[in-house]
Order: sequence, then C-alpha cells, then structure tokens
Amino acid sequence: MSVNYWIDLFTGTTWDEFKRAGANVSGFRKRMQNVCSKVNPGDIFLCYLTGVMRWVGALEVIGPSNDKSKIWSDADFPVRFSVKPIVMMEAEFGVPMELLEGKTSFFQDEKDRGKFKGIVRGSPRILKKRDGDTVFELIKNAQENPIGREFDQKKHQRKPVFKVEQKRGKKSVEVEVTVPENEEEVIPSLKIPDSVAHLQPEHTLHTEIQFLLISLAGEMGFEAWIARNDKGKSWNGKQAADFPHVVMELPTQFNEATTKTIEMIDVLWLKGNSIIAAFEVECTTAIYSGLLRMSDLLALQPNLNIKLYLVAPEERKNKVYQEILRPSFSLREPPLPKICGFIELNKLKQKIQTIRELGLAASLKPDFLEQDAEYFTGNEK
Repeated sequence: MSVNYWIDLFTGTTWDEFKRAGANVSGFRKRMQNVCSKVNPGDIFLCYLTGVMRWVGALEVIGPSNDKSKIWSDADFPVRFSVKPIVMMEAEFGVPMELLEGKTSFFQDEKDRGKFKGIVRGSPRILKKRDGDTVFELIKNAQENPIGREFDQKKHQRKPVFKVEQKRGKKSVEVEVTVPENEEEVIPSLKIPDSVAHLQPEHTLHTEIQFLLISLAGEMGFEAWIARNDKGKSWNGKQAADFPHVVMELPTQFNEATTKTIEMIDVLWLKGNSIIAAFEVECTTAIYSGLLRMSDLLALQPNLNIKLYLVAPEERKNKVYQEILRPSFSLREPPLPKICGFIELNKLKQKIQTIRELGLAASLKPDFLEQDAEYFTGNEK
C-alpha cells in the first residue's frame, strides 16, 4: 500500500505542548473525523507551524489512538493518532515555506504566496505524492544540515482560532475568534496593603478576594470555579481543591471559544450547569483585561443571563469608569456599563464578614450584591 502524506498544522504553542507530552500522539478537531478516517498506518504527517510558516517535522502514523490525556491547553483535538517521530525540529531550524516556491504544485509562483491554494487552512489535509516527497526531503535535509534562521516570536506564540456561530439578521454565520490568556501587566503605582505585603507572590490581595468569593458560594449552596491559571494558589493554608464545592471542570454545553473565555474569569458561581454570577478581581493588573473577558463572554453567548461584577480597590474606581465607557464596551448590545457592576474591594470584604457573623449566607439570593454595585452609564458626576 502506498504511503500518503498529510499536513498536520501546529502553532508554536501546540507544537511545544506536543513535544512536552512525549511526541507520540497527534490530534485533530472533531469536525475532521471523516477526513481522519482516511488516514492509514504508515502514512506520514508533515508538521507545519502556522504564523512563522515553517515545516518542522515528520511523523509516521502508527494508527488511531484512544488517548484522552490533556496534551494541549487550548483545545482537546479529540480525533487522535499514535505517531512515531521521524524528524522533529525547533522553529529556528525549520524549512521556511518560501523555500518551496517553484518546487510544489501549491506554491508555483508569487501568486500562490500566502494562500498556498488553501492547503494550510486546516488539517489533516492530504498532499499530492510529489509535493509530499518534496517537503519530506526538505525536512530531512534541514535536520541533517541545520541552518538557524530568525523568526517572529509573537507569531510563534500566537493562539489558535476558534469558530463560533453568530446571528446576523435571520442567518447564522461562522466567525473566527481568538481567546487571549490572562495578562501579566502589573500596575506599579498601586500600593499593596501592609497586611499582605509580606506574603509570597501567590498570596496576594487578588487571591484573598477570590477565596472569599468561592467560600461564600459554598455557604450559599452554590458550586464555584476559580480561574484555571489560579487553581494552584493558596490562602490561609488552603487550596481551591480543598473546597468540596469548587469544580474542576466547567459545564460542557458551551463551544470551545466560550469555554476558553469562561475558564479564565477569576471566579464563577454555579448552580448545576448554569452560571449565575461572574467576578473579575482587578487589584494590580490592567482593568481592561477583566472587562474584555466579560465582553467576550457576552459576545459569544448573547442570551446568557448572569450577574457580572468587577471588584477593585477604591483608588481604581476612576480607571474602571474610564475603561468600561470605551466605545467597544459601551456601544455593544447590551452595553457592558449597564450590566457589569463595580464593587469596591473593602466594601465587599466587610459585606462578606457581616454575612458570616449574622449567619445569613444560606438565605441569600445571587443578586444580593446588586445593592452594593455601581453601574456607570456616562452620566455620573
């Protein structure tokens, strides 16, 4: 049986994750199931890095895999194959796509540049035998005779694109979106309170508020979620996993883009499969990062009816006001300033302390914070 060549697309991030996981399982999106059924043992996956546009590897297909381990952080790629690496390289030593001009049917001359006749729009995609042989030989030669070439690190670290359906009039159209990770920008002018200044970096005021919110959720009879990248943090000797009501997996009824957005929100209150409240805590990071996640969530799920709150210190109230009234937020429908309330951080702490002292948590409804939240409409003095 003849060997077929298939393109296997990676970003720099997913390529690194593939290698860290042992480089023995490659995967594709569920919608590619029918195409994947045509891949046979002995076929070769030719690995291409989008963004930096370089060929970096060749993998021999062993056969379908039932592996369900978490290999990639941004998507599952559930249609999987066991593979054996033939060639694997770093992006620096990969074969630039530009070297294929005039050598393949998909890049014959300048008019094919960029689109390459659609071969890099999705994977797996079968290549003509002659094209596959050419790319394979170039990849093997690059490993045997390595040449380092600079590349754009930002393009190498680019995030994958998700496809979501959006209503436009009476029609549903497919739109491509990306979901950024949390930002690490720190605001140097904000003084951290003396009560927490001596603690380790993970023991910040931000973490304290997250733990107060997830604790209160349990006392009210709800489940809670803490942002994926904060699950390892602790407060007063406890980690999020120590709370029996803190969930490790989110409800499954959302599309990939929505799930990726939701899992980065600082705290969620959940009732069954329903999200009833979402909190972004902005003590030292850029205010707009939390607002963007709230806005992205509503753009992806416009019919979602949940309470949105941004918690920040009093000294950041003006910044919240300025950011939430940006056209991107205030001109969307519904306007974010009308549905995302600002809660002053110390007021929230005092509120929770009072609730506990009076034993009121079990009788509270999720909207009890409405009376403490401020909504900025642009008419404030």
